[in-house]
Amino acid sequence: MAKSAESLNPTRDDFEALLAESFGTGASAEGSVVKGHVVAVENDFAIIDVGLKTEGRIALKEFSQPGKDVVIKVGDEVEVYLERIENALGEAVLSRDKARREEAWTRLEQSSANNERVDGVIFGRVKGGFTVDLGGAVAFLPGSQVDIRPIRDVGALMNVTQPFQILKMDRRRGNIVVSRRAIMEETRAEQRSELVQNLTEGQVVDGVVKNITDYGAFVDLGGIDGLLHVTDIAWKRVNHPSDVLSVGQTVKVQIIRINPETQRISLGMKQLDKDPWDGVAAKYPIGAKVKGRVTNITDYGAFVELEDGIEGLVHVSEMSWTKKNVHPGKILSTSEEIQVQVLEVDPAKRRISLGLKQVQQNPWDSFSEKHPTGSTVEGEIKNITEFGLFVGLDGDVDGMVHLSDLDWKRSGEEAIKDYKKGDHVRAQVLDVDIEKERISLGIKQVSGDPLETLGGVKKGDTVTCEVTAVEEMGLHVKVTGSEMTAYIKRADLARDRSEQRPERFAVGEKVDAKVTLIDTKNRRINVSIKALEIADEKAAVAQYGSSDSGASLGDILGAALNKAKKDAETKD
Repeated sequence: MAKSAESLNPTRDDFEALLAESFGTGASAEGSVVKGHVVAVENDFAIIDVGLKTEGRIALKEFSQPGKDVVIKVGDEVEVYLERIENALGEAVLSRDKARREEAWTRLEQSSANNERVDGVIFGRVKGGFTVDLGGAVAFLPGSQVDIRPIRDVGALMNVTQPFQILKMDRRRGNIVVSRRAIMEETRAEQRSELVQNLTEGQVVDGVVKNITDYGAFVDLGGIDGLLHVTDIAWKRVNHPSDVLSVGQTVKVQIIRINPETQRISLGMKQLDKDPWDGVAAKYPIGAKVKGRVTNITDYGAFVELEDGIEGLVHVSEMSWTKKNVHPGKILSTSEEIQVQVLEVDPAKRRISLGLKQVQQNPWDSFSEKHPTGSTVEGEIKNITEFGLFVGLDGDVDGMVHLSDLDWKRSGEEAIKDYKKGDHVRAQVLDVDIEKERISLGIKQVSGDPLETLGGVKKGDTVTCEVTAVEEMGLHVKVTGSEMTAYIKRADLARDRSEQRPERFAVGEKVDAKVTLIDTKNRRINVSIKALEIADEKAAVAQYGSSDSGASLGDILGAALNKAKKDAETKD
């Protein structure tokens, strides 16, 4: 059929319409992804025909992906992003990267909505983490989301396709955050659940030491880790797991406990050996002396290993008879071989109490044998307290002199002022209490008891005294032939009240008096001239008559005095 003349010869209007239609179609494609064909590959560029008046050029590097080589050839159909129909050079402005990005964002948004994993490649390092190519879209992988545990070298993870979990997406800002750790934790949880189902408590398995901490070691049981606590490594004391184990070491362990909720597994190595505490009470009876090695020293004592797995404690109070409040480290040293005595055994609590001082001679026993009560010792004053003196004695023991045992005449508070730390003193052993570890000493006892120097004088006897001081209320006197002093009250100076005057006497004058009181507890005696006069009067009356017979008291006393004078003259 022949075409009409109008169709063969289009008008100006027809041309404008066709041109407008052509430009309208191209304009509507700008800013979108279109399909094109590779028509040529020249000088690191691919020439792409997208059906426009002119082709566009795209750098070959835009067709590359992290970890993969560029594979592009003539005739390949590709999707590209049309930025502009024509630039200043008359070429279409195309981008493969933007096309992949648009495609990737659409795909990733759908995966994120369905909580699906996405594949990606770690290709770069940035501050705080890494960059990941998710098939055209670039995401941020925080350093904390790379692995379950910190990784020092991530080189093995670079440029390798692997799954990721999308944590956050913001298309407007072009921000995507992903996690590799979430995938690993999920996978690990699945593996743990499966492995735990195949394990039972009491089962013995082989494992590899994966990590060592202060409190134990983590052992890989083939995809699942178990904790081998430091107390379950061996029956003996283990100061640090690294002393026994090393990373990478293969060990045989027993599954002690499995927590089905947390899927945590507790392991033990010592459970595979015989418990050394079985029969320990019979092996180490109370009172037995054994040898051991000091393994650890603390503020409260020292641990002594008696054999593998058996340790006892020597408390600080059982280390020395004499050294009190001293740190155990000043008495013992680690690894020292010592002999100790078994004090107590508690198999249920796995405790043995040991004593070090018990294998040494008790210095209190030695002192008591060498210095019995009543013997005299010498020593240096180590300390002065408000209640007495502490004196260092033989055997590195101390004795105490109480205030009341410092001086016969003066109070303890006054007498203690005569002593100072470092002075050497002589003292008498008053008492030794071995159980309480106490030695009582007396300084005043060394000079003898003044009461004992009275020569057997008793209450009622007449003694001669020397006046040492005259006071308004009486006399201070010293008993002749002794160190004992006494005080004669004013009322005891004479029988007659008119003669009870202290000024009648002079210092140095000797007077006779009657002993009216001997107070051994307070170390004093009382004497009285008055009592002696009354006693003499009674004796004269009894011998020479009484006032009832007509003789006066003066006559009787006169007769008694005359007889006494004659007796004295006869003796001369």
